[in-house]
Amino acid sequence: MSSASAEARGAATLASVGAPLASADEELTPVTLVAYCPGSGVPYNTLVKFSELVAEASNGAITLEVHDSGTLGNDAEAIESTRMGTIDVILAGTSGFTSFYEPAKVLDLPFLFNSAEQAYEVTNGEIGEKIFANFQDFGLVYLAEGDNGMRHISTTNRPINTAEDVKGLKIRVPESQLYLDVWSALGATPIGLALPELAPALANGTAEGQDNATYHLVANATYDSIKYFSNINYMWMGCTMAVNSVKWNSLDPEVQEILKEQAKAAAKYSFDTIAADNESATKVLQDAGVEFNFEPDVQSFKDALGGDEYYKRYEGESWYNQELLDAILAVVR
Repeated sequence: MSSASAEARGAATLASVGAPLASADEELTPVTLVAYCPGSGVPYNTLVKFSELVAEASNGAITLEVHDSGTLGNDAEAIESTRMGTIDVILAGTSGFTSFYEPAKVLDLPFLFNSAEQAYEVTNGEIGEKIFANFQDFGLVYLAEGDNGMRHISTTNRPINTAEDVKGLKIRVPESQLYLDVWSALGATPIGLALPELAPALANGTAEGQDNATYHLVANATYDSIKYFSNINYMWMGCTMAVNSVKWNSLDPEVQEILKEQAKAAAKYSFDTIAADNESATKVLQDAGVEFNFEPDVQSFKDALGGDEYYKRYEGESWYNQELLDAILAVVR
């Protein structure tokens, strides 16, 4: 996928849904919302794009005051502030919401999506609305789901083509039980480490690989010790955009419609931006000597887990919803 094609698709999407929804004859009551992204990079740029889109679509009636990069707290603090109403709109990693909103954990299942494009269609359509249908019970209203990358595998000591190749591999993963489960089931030795610990662990041999999106290796500078990279598309990461429910219910329906529609357009922008960033990061990594396997035997990984039957290991978990999972699988398989 070329950067040019990603930009073209993004432009087409924004053109189709970014046109003003409020005419000069239907002036909206001006409203200002505090919007926050705990991080920087693509999520922050996505929130800025969202502010531009809603301003255009509302003829300037809706203003988003965008803050970022820890100024209003870390992910957990910011999400709680949004639930309480101190922040009106938030864009943060979906995993940060799963500590209290368990239905979203379905998105952390491995090999759920074959591509980021599938993830966009599912999470920003009817199924996404079902996943977050009860968000209001927790003080939030779901707007859209942005991209945070498809996770692959990169290693310091061996190329990876099949599931057999990861047996015994010491691989760093986020401190998440679902991630640890996957690699344990594949016969690897997963090590849960915080991101700041990753580069030193790769350098000293504590870890021999990492699971991360392509652009994350470059953005987080965790590739100095990496020699091999395989695009296995094993896990997708999202960023959830939500608004405080009390604030939402106080807004005019026309304002709600603009926010909802432009949130989806901003989400598409994030997917297209990351697609382009992945291409740029691939070039950086190749120039650094990393050997890429763009077509590993992904099916071998799925087979090693037992296919879709793997998901049933979580049947006893409170968040597991077979009907919802079946709806996703019906779209992506």
